[in-house]
Formats: sequence, structure tokens, C-alpha cells
Amino acid sequence: MKRSGHRANLYPYALLSPAMLATVCIVLIPMLYTVSLSFMNHVLWRPQDMGFVGLANYARALQDEVFAISFRNTITWVAGVIGLQLILGFATALLLNRDFWWRGLARSLILIPWVTPSVITALMWRWMYDGNSGVINDILVRLGVIERYIPWLALSETSLPAVMIALMWQGFPFFAVMILAGLQAIPTDLYEVADVDGANIFQKFFRITLPMITPILFTTILLRTIWVANSLDIIFIMTGGGPGYASYTLPLFAYIRAYQGLDFGYASTIAVYLTLLLVTIVAVYVVRVLRSEDAMR
Repeated sequence: MKRSGHRANLYPYALLSPAMLATVCIVLIPMLYTVSLSFMNHVLWRPQDMGFVGLANYARALQDEVFAISFRNTITWVAGVIGLQLILGFATALLLNRDFWWRGLARSLILIPWVTPSVITALMWRWMYDGNSGVINDILVRLGVIERYIPWLALSETSLPAVMIALMWQGFPFFAVMILAGLQAIPTDLYEVADVDGANIFQKFFRITLPMITPILFTTILLRTIWVANSLDIIFIMTGGGPGYASYTLPLFAYIRAYQGLDFGYASTIAVYLTLLLVTIVAVYVVRVLRSEDAMR
């Protein structure tokens, strides 16, 4: 009996072991290797200078103007994209939660941006932003918003916001689907009671809808923050980080230093800084969730 009970206790771990092994091989080992590289001078075209340098790469990053620009752009990139996706996704979910005859078709069509590969999204938006024949310039000129075509991706003031709009278009369906699932889980009895009490649409939204889907909002924002902070494909294809360093972000900077400059030590340091930034965001989220749970008790 004891032996069978012992086997029963080990059975869940046996089922989880393949996934845990894959996580260790794919995530943990590369992460530890990246951290170890951040303490090394590891430039492939200078093998004679390779060696342990301690915190020199970290100090170098803090004094690097390009790193400072990339860090600021990363904050702007994440906050802007997440904010735009949240607003557009929330509005879309509220519309899709209403009853109209082609609602099923609309819920299917809204997923098109999400399932479109990032390469196709980047190429499509780069063509739309083209300074000579882009459809965005054509529409704005016809509407009288601008007088002449603007090279959106070639100007330091507009390159990063232009790419942010492209990623916003690609990622807002994730917010829409998640928020829509939360809206449909709200009991209709709450709205019926609110109608009896004479509550208007704004009171029902802020007293019923928003509090009920707040946990979903927090979780969705956290997941998208991690994904957006690590994304570099759309930026790389649309602007390559330019003009100059105007659209550099930390993951793009790390990629360029590693695979164009072949400086894997410094690139690993940039990746570690990005990881620390994301860990800080996750820690703030966890603390907030724990405090809210304690308040509910």
C-alpha cells in the first residue's frame, strides 16, 4: 500500500517531467548562458581579447547614449502600443458584445490582424507609409489633413509612432477576444438589477462591467507587455531602427549588437537589462494582485 501510494504521488511529476525538461533546455539553460556572457568580453572578430570582464559591460551600457535612447524608446514603445491596443480592443469587445445579425462574422474577421504573420504586417504597413505612393499619404492629402506626402518612416519624429500604430493594429484583437470573454462571463442579473435601480449606462459600466473584468484586464496587459517589450521583427523590417537611432528599442539594439556587430557579451548585457525591466513590471503586478486579494478578504 505504501509503495502504491508513493507511486501515486510521483505520477503527476512524471507527467510534468517532459514539459519541465523542455523548459529547462529551451529557457533556463539559454538564459543562464546569456547571463554568463554578459560578464564576458565576447566579440567574435576579436578572439584574442575574449575573457571575463565582470561588470564592465553593465557600466558600459549605462554610459552608452544609444542604450539610453533604446531604453527610453522601449518605455515609449511598450506604454504606447499597450495603451492603443487596450483602448481599441476594449471598444471592439464592447461592440462585439452587442446583439446584431452579423456578429458571428465580425468576431471572425476581427482575428485577421492577429493571425497575419509579422513579416506580412510589417511589409504591408511599410508600403502604406511609403513617402511616394503610400495609401496613407494619399488619403490624408485628399482629406486636406496634410499638403504634401510625408516620409513617415524616414523622419525621426514619426518613425517610432508609425511602427507603434502598425503593431497596435496587429495586436488589438488579443485584447478584444480576452475582454469579450470577460464581458460574456458577467451575469446578466447584475444589469437587470441595475436597470431596476435606475442606473444609466455609465454607472453600469463603472460599477459592474469594469470591476468584473479588471482581473482579465490586468492579466492581458501583463502578457502583452512582455510580448511587446520583446518584439523586434516589425521594427526591424519597417525601419531597421532608423533613421539613426530614432526607433531603436532594447531587443533590437541587442539583436544588432549580436548579429551585426558580433559583440555577444554586450548584447547579452542589454538582454539582461531588458529582463530586469520586465521582472520589475511583473513584480509590481504581483504585488498589486496580492494587495487587491487581501483587500477583498
